[in-house]
Amino acid sequence: MQEQWQKISENLRGILNPGIFKVWIHPLDAHIEGNSLCLAAPSEYVARWLRDRMQETLRSAAAPVLQVAPECIDIRISCQGAPSAPAAPFAPAAVAPPLVAPGAASAHGMSAAPARPARPLQPSQCSLPLPAPTLRPRARQRWRFSFDDLVVGPCNAMAVAAAKDICHDGGCVETLFVSSASGLGKTHIMQSVGRAVQEQGNQARLAYLSAEDLASRYVSALRSNDVEGFRARLRDLDVLLLEDVHFLQGKEKMQDMVLTVIKSLQDRGGRAIFTSSFSPRELERLDSRLVSHFCSGIVSPLERPDAEMCRHILERKAKSFQVLLPDEVCDLLAGRLQGDVRQLESCLKSLVFKARMLNCGLNPELALEVLQQYATVDCGPDFASIVRLVCESYGLNERQLASRSHKQQYVLARNTIYYLARKHTDMSLKEIGERFNRRHSTVIKGITSLEREIANESRVGRQISRAVELIERNAGIRPEMSLAGRVHTAPHAAPGLLSL
Repeated sequence: MQEQWQKISENLRGILNPGIFKVWIHPLDAHIEGNSLCLAAPSEYVARWLRDRMQETLRSAAAPVLQVAPECIDIRISCQGAPSAPAAPFAPAAVAPPLVAPGAASAHGMSAAPARPARPLQPSQCSLPLPAPTLRPRARQRWRFSFDDLVVGPCNAMAVAAAKDICHDGGCVETLFVSSASGLGKTHIMQSVGRAVQEQGNQARLAYLSAEDLASRYVSALRSNDVEGFRARLRDLDVLLLEDVHFLQGKEKMQDMVLTVIKSLQDRGGRAIFTSSFSPRELERLDSRLVSHFCSGIVSPLERPDAEMCRHILERKAKSFQVLLPDEVCDLLAGRLQGDVRQLESCLKSLVFKARMLNCGLNPELALEVLQQYATVDCGPDFASIVRLVCESYGLNERQLASRSHKQQYVLARNTIYYLARKHTDMSLKEIGERFNRRHSTVIKGITSLEREIANESRVGRQISRAVELIERNAGIRPEMSLAGRVHTAPHAAPGLLSL
């Protein structure tokens, strides 16, 4: 039984944000009785939070391990030392077309929704033959985000307006391409469109998935000799929501397949939204016809929100938590974390959680303690500082980084520089590449590779994540730390990374 819980726990680790997993799942004691998953939480507050918010995710993670449908699993959650209480019964929503769950991107949007798992299963609304062992048919998609909890400002107004228009059959917008750095709202907009289309109740055939997941399912279709059926079902869609299309770079067969699907979709008056960390003009090794289709409608980048919009996001989020957020605390968080919505929301969640555990109100002193765990992006380092700190952390020098060597530690250090420069400076991809005499396509590939490792939470990914966090802190992003503290911590990232 313990082995089963370990497998369920690993499924949850892959679904949830690392912070949520560590706080809410890791402390649990569990045992399994038939189709019942009995969980013992360290406190009644944790048990209540799990009952209110995590039943669906727990069932989804347990279903492939117990080899039963999610709705057949009985979740029992209690406080340690108390008898297990059954969770509220699973109640499927109204009947809808068969749903298949693709793995979509985990980026947070500019959400003011209640705290939710960062990466729950995200079903599409079409009956694609896309087998995946941990994904089960569901009666109806439970979208995490909606337009109602999306804060709109100058940085995202055009994209949101186009997304709302695309929800309606016969609207002006048929194709939308949204690009931005990570955590600025691409997934929020995607899911808001999916929810709006689904709630219209017109039985529109909709699919929501990432380009990487689409590729893996295409490979499965190849192996099962069902490529034509796979393509036919994609061509029958009314709405396609495809995330992270930069993954298609260099994959010619995948590009041909996606191009065919998009042409068919547009010929029949269908609608499509694409997201990417890069704008269409920054994508390379991509069929020019595919880029043309990406640009055939509205192309709208998402910019970083200013301090005023960050305050609105925090206020809306605090309201959803049913907590009083003092103006001084709101201004402190908005000023320190300006421009990074994911960190903004995560920091507020941590602050509220800590205040409840300590049974106190939100105050500046507590906020400063929590802020020490987060990077502030408004005073980010310049390129030279990034290079210097990466060299210190990886035990390399600038001449080694500028060489043509493909040694693992050299490539990893360069990719880290590309990632941090993209995140913390206003430099274009071309400008970043020129600093190392590389093409901007190499920069894109490096950033994508680094993001994938971090997102997959592999051993290498966790090491990279820790190194990036240390480098950001050492760049002065955490003002509470002394200069001596920053210099002292930098070298500790090197040994683990260089031993890969």
